[in-house]
Amino acid sequence: MTNRPLSGKGIVYSFSIVADAPADYREQAPYILALVKMDDGPIVTAQLTDVDGPVEIGMPVEMVTRKLRTEGPAGMIVYGYKFRPLLEQAQLTE
Repeated sequence: MTNRPLSGKGIVYSFSIVADAPADYREQAPYILALVKMDDGPIVTAQLTDVDGPVEIGMPVEMVTRKLRTEGPAGMIVYGYKFRPLLEQAQLTE
């Protein structure tokens, strides 16, 4: 395994809507789970967030840090990466 920096930008390669989520993610269901082809080459799996319209294959997205789940009796919040529609793209079309 090799660590490599990623630009944080890519496109939606494929996606699905998860209605019957695993226990740790039930509070977020239904949610969009996507394969994102990074501009740097690899394909990663992540939730899509901040989506106001339809999701499309090839849609530009960018990585953001968001809450993934709450864990344990103390309610520890676990953060990680998700992807949202590329803001630069949205601003260009307005």
